[in-house]
Amino acid sequence: MTSPLEQGNTAHLANYPPVSIILTVINEALHLRAALRAALSSNYQGELEVILAVGPSTDQTWQIAKELAEQDSRITVLENTSGRTPSGLNAALKMAKNQIVVRIDGHSEIDKDYIKKAVETLKETGAVNVGGIMFAQGTTSFEKAVAVAMRSPIGVGSSRFHIGGEAGPTDTVYLGVFQKSALDAVGGYDERFTRAQDWELNYRLRKNGGVVYFDPELKVIYRPRGSLKKLALQYFEYGRWRRAVVRQHSRTINFRYLAPPSNLILQVVSLVLALFVSSLFLIPIISYLGAITLASLIIGKGLAQRIYLPIVLIFMHFCWGFGFITSPRKLITD
Repeated sequence: MTSPLEQGNTAHLANYPPVSIILTVINEALHLRAALRAALSSNYQGELEVILAVGPSTDQTWQIAKELAEQDSRITVLENTSGRTPSGLNAALKMAKNQIVVRIDGHSEIDKDYIKKAVETLKETGAVNVGGIMFAQGTTSFEKAVAVAMRSPIGVGSSRFHIGGEAGPTDTVYLGVFQKSALDAVGGYDERFTRAQDWELNYRLRKNGGVVYFDPELKVIYRPRGSLKKLALQYFEYGRWRRAVVRQHSRTINFRYLAPPSNLILQVVSLVLALFVSSLFLIPIISYLGAITLASLIIGKGLAQRIYLPIVLIFMHFCWGFGFITSPRKLITD
């Protein structure tokens, strides 16, 4: 009997089952070519196909996608009319021919060994999803500062897929390499989740008896947002949609997710009390700003990063926390 990892198109080497790479993008003209080039230049010896779902974009994303598909027959382009990430991923998943599915992102670039190592880890562990490190890497001074913050515990907490750690089962991973049968068994991505669909999906995969596995040898280069406004919106959305996951699956809550909203409440209350009661209530604010400044001096490299980092970290913390606190119940409707 053929295992799930060996089903699909049989025109491949036994140790290299065919792989379907899926992604959905919108307004990714700047990074799309690099993302697909990295995926298709993999040293994986099995058959590869790419299913690319393109949302309604205001830049040249659609034209670039069609151009890339014309240049490489392994790429199939479809239209994701809603522009929603889970809808695009499900549409791509539906078209995928193979029983191993690699999710990539328009802001990501996988290593040449990524697919090979991930397939080996799937086989060795029996996991239903394998992921590695979301290795943030910027090009401008601001992006480099964001990248440092995203790879530091003071920026993102103790999540292994951000800062690394030992291999083993985990609650969630960045992107992921899946057994398609496991995705099909839980109904794919929940299309109600505009954001946080990875967190939510991995919870259901684990609830269904599957193992989500972190492998630090897998590395994905991630391109951070290029402006403070975009970074603020990104982390605000992260916070509000993480609250939606908690409402849907209460067991997913932990201290790491409560830290940003708790800190935001503490700082606001301290400021109000300092203004109307006593300046002693400035102590939490001064302590927080001092810790952020000290951490920036330690983890930053060069003057530009050390100037940007306190601002970046504060925006990441406060925007995530504000999004979590203000997340409306109507964000998810059954």
